[in-house]
This record gives sequence, structure tokens and C-alpha cells, in this order.
Amino acid sequence: MRLGSWIFCNKIIINKPNQLKVNGPLVIAANHPNSLMDALLLCTLFKKPIWSLARGDVFKKPFIARLLTKLKILPVYRTREGVENLENNYETFAACKEIFKAGGIVLIFSEGLCINEWHLRPLKKGTARLALSAWQDGIDLKVLPVGINYNSFTKFGKNVFINFGEIIHSSSINQADTDGRKHLQFNNHLQYELQKLVFEIPNNDLLQQKSKLSVKQSFFTKSVLLFPAVIGFILHVPLYISLKKYAGRRTKGTDHYDSVLTVLLVFTYPLYLLMASLILVFASFGWFSLSVVALFPLSARAFVAIKSKTG
Repeated sequence: MRLGSWIFCNKIIINKPNQLKVNGPLVIAANHPNSLMDALLLCTLFKKPIWSLARGDVFKKPFIARLLTKLKILPVYRTREGVENLENNYETFAACKEIFKAGGIVLIFSEGLCINEWHLRPLKKGTARLALSAWQDGIDLKVLPVGINYNSFTKFGKNVFINFGEIIHSSSINQADTDGRKHLQFNNHLQYELQKLVFEIPNNDLLQQKSKLSVKQSFFTKSVLLFPAVIGFILHVPLYISLKKYAGRRTKGTDHYDSVLTVLLVFTYPLYLLMASLILVFASFGWFSLSVVALFPLSARAFVAIKSKTG
């Protein structure tokens, strides 16, 4: 994914890059505009491994549950996944606190639901419960607010703006207050921080989207990259168009298109390069074909760098 994001994303702009080196115990409390893409980006950008909390209904099958756990993903259950499953959250929170005690990092999406929009929604109680429970157990947990903003939820070669806020410590909350008031204090504090980090743009306001989310390229850069970009388009359009159509069919009516397309590209692109290598080898290019195929990602990157970056 680290290699893939170099192609999939035109620019990843981070307001405080030093926060990527922060040590645990830490909760990353983020908004959730773009499904799995949000977790993939944060988990690959941070220097230390991150455990993520994901919707509990994907853990139904034992094999999938074991696989996700190996990938450092733990389940969190909401009422919509069944009231009978809510008690399982205690196990997840207990596992999170063990991660914190070992100096680890946990990512949680505090809105509790993914929607493709430039807007911060009201926060659920999960982040507050996890943080307050850790503080009650004497864990010196830090809470890092993160706002993730994309210039598009459907287009390839996107700009991503990742904004880090001020860390929330246990001293930020009146620990002598009642549980209900502490939860309210925490959510109000986190909401206040995230509001400064998440762009607020109406979905139909193209001018604001262009103003806040575009990244300009110089005429010189575009001129230099134009030819390799054209080559990159020609070489990759068969793979991209076919996966784009498949992802569109599979995610119709949901907000998961971007993530599904990205995952498909991550897994199929190495196979695509291997197939291109074999074709060139059998076309009598010999082992020189391997160096030719190595230029595929560079040409794709050139195309991403000069294509339109808004909307």
C-alpha cells in the first residue's frame, strides 16, 4: 500500500508530519469520509504499527475474523450489528488496553459511520468510552484528533489533506466528574478539535472544492511529464477501466467504491506487470523486457501528476 499510494495519490499533504512519529499509548481519533481508504492511508503513513477498529459484522466468519486479527484489526459493534453483540465490545476494549500498556497505537473512527462528504458528523460514544476506561486503569493514554480530507471520492490520482490537531490528555477532562459528564466533556473537546481539521464544503459547491482541495502544477512540470503521461494512460487503461467498472457494480449505492477500487488495484497491479513482462519476453524482447516493465509505474505516476485534481 505504501508503494501503491505513490501512484494512487497525487499529493498527500500533512500539516504536522512530526506527529507520524508519535509514540503510544495513543488513540488516533479520526473522521471517516472514505471507508477502508482512511485506515489504509493512516496505517501506512505512521512509523509504528497501528491497530484499527472495524465494523463488527465483517467478523462473522471465523477464518475472516482470524485473518483480520492478524492484520491488526479488531471488531467494534454498533446497535445496527445487533444489540446482542454489544457486549463483545468489552473484549475489544480490553484488547485495546493491553495494546496501550505495551505502548501501542489504536485507530478509531469517531463518527462511527462512513459517508463520502466534506463534513464532520456528530461523534459516537466509542472513543470517549475507550479513552476514559484507559485513564481509569491508570494508562497514560494520549488521544490524537485527525481530520482526513480528499479532493474526490471517485477519481484516481487524488489529493489527500491529513490534518493533525492538539493531543487530548486525561488532564483535559475533569476526572472527578460523573461518568455522563466526562463522556460529554470528552466528545465536546474532540468535536471542537476535529472541526478545525475537517473541511466543511457542500457536495455541490465545486468552487470551494477547487479552492481548498486542488494542487497546482507548473506549466514546466506538465510539459516535461506530458509524453510519459500519455504512455502511462495507454499502458494502464485496460486494467483500470475493467476494475473501475467492476468496483462500480459491486459498490453501487454505497460509499465504498474508492476503497474497493484501490484494494483491487493493489492486488492486481503486480500480476498485471508480471503478465506484461511475460508478453514482452515471448515477443523476443528477452530479459530487457523486465527493465521496460519497471517503467510502467513511473509512467502511471506521470499521468497522475498532470491529470485534473478537482471534483
